Amino acid sequence: MNKIFALATALTALAATLPAHAVTVEEITSPGGIKAYLAQDHTNPIIGLSFMFQGGAALDPDAKLGLSGMATALLDEGAGDKDSLAFHSELEDRAISLGFSADRDAVRGSVSTTTQASTVAFDLLNSAMTQPRFDTEPTERVRRQIQVKLKSESENPNRIAARTLMAAVFGDHPYGRLESGTPEAIAAITTDDLKQWVKTRLAKDRLIVAAVGDITPAQLGQALDKIFGTLPATTGIQSKLPEARVATKGQEIKVEKALPQSVISIAQPGIKRNDPDWYVAQVLDYSFGGGSFASRLMNEVREKRGLAYSVSSSMQAFDAAGLVMVGAGTRSDQAQQSLDVIRAEFRKIQKDGLNEAELTDAKQYLTGAWPLRFSSTGRIADTLVAVQKDKLGLDYLDKRNGLINAVTMADIKRVAARLYKPDALTVVVVGPAPKAKDAAPSGPRPERERKS
Repeated sequence: MNKIFALATALTALAATLPAHAVTVEEITSPGGIKAYLAQDHTNPIIGLSFMFQGGAALDPDAKLGLSGMATALLDEGAGDKDSLAFHSELEDRAISLGFSADRDAVRGSVSTTTQASTVAFDLLNSAMTQPRFDTEPTERVRRQIQVKLKSESENPNRIAARTLMAAVFGDHPYGRLESGTPEAIAAITTDDLKQWVKTRLAKDRLIVAAVGDITPAQLGQALDKIFGTLPATTGIQSKLPEARVATKGQEIKVEKALPQSVISIAQPGIKRNDPDWYVAQVLDYSFGGGSFASRLMNEVREKRGLAYSVSSSMQAFDAAGLVMVGAGTRSDQAQQSLDVIRAEFRKIQKDGLNEAELTDAKQYLTGAWPLRFSSTGRIADTLVAVQKDKLGLDYLDKRNGLINAVTMADIKRVAARLYKPDALTVVVVGPAPKAKDAAPSGPRPERERKS
């Protein structure tokens, strides 16, 4: 625990030298009406711009799962009058980094450029979104790459556990599907599908943008209109998903796989980002399993008993649901023991919350580590996109640590009782079938928790 305290103290000291309030944020509106958050920094001639379009892979039709992932992988594979080679050569020659991705809830993009090359960078970014080519060679190359990756992931125990867990937790909600698709679904995606995806998913009414670096408000306004101004104002596609009903009845699912280790994935209902108890939940999660070696799960499962080589927890906040999640990797013959200890820790934190030392350590770490989010233009821009999406306000970077420090023991006790649900755990274990001697031991059986 001394090492953890030393780390927290060091991070607190670092916070004094890298304060979040050193990042001054302003909201600007372009001549064309596009809003963005801007953090100017003219120390170096570098500009980072991050953006997102609300509505991601969860909107893909059932027959075309993986469409968003394939489309975003192809946006920089040639656009306008430049084929894939010419497009990437332009990026490389001018040291421009440009890319797109898709998760369940959003399509994301970013560009990082020197000030000198920014005009070219912004032109290329606009071209990628408004004039993607989807030429045969890069389309088929990317298709094969995705199919190979999906086939590999179909044998990966962590991926098996993750997709089994999501299907069990979310049922027939779009979150319960395999958003990256299958080799067969990817094979069925046509060039027309990709072109239609661009027309319906990239619109200004679902756009959130942030910029950081060597750019003035006036320059950013012009850049926003150049990059996004020719996108449609709206496409009429509903980006908001229906609220997800997370499974509340405890269940355990075994996926048999001949492995020397077993993977355990656990989920229960959590809270969304706009919940007023979010910051209390962050403190709880750090002490429960999010704080690596400072956490209860790591201490109880690995350090005290040597049952697992890894164990951690996290709070997952999707647009339509929240989850409390735990993951562990353990020797297969110790999987049940690991699971028993994890369940016991769920019950303990629900009943008792944290002690004063745990609350202090969690606050020190979470506030001390906060400035590390501002170590690059790209990370700051990504953070400012998230701030806008969650409607946290221009002053959030300044006030965030105060929200963590305001958490009290009474808050901890109340939210722990509300948040953790030991009887609502959906558990997935990927590993070998129990050996015969383990399945039917001689003598009286040890009492185990009944599945709910």
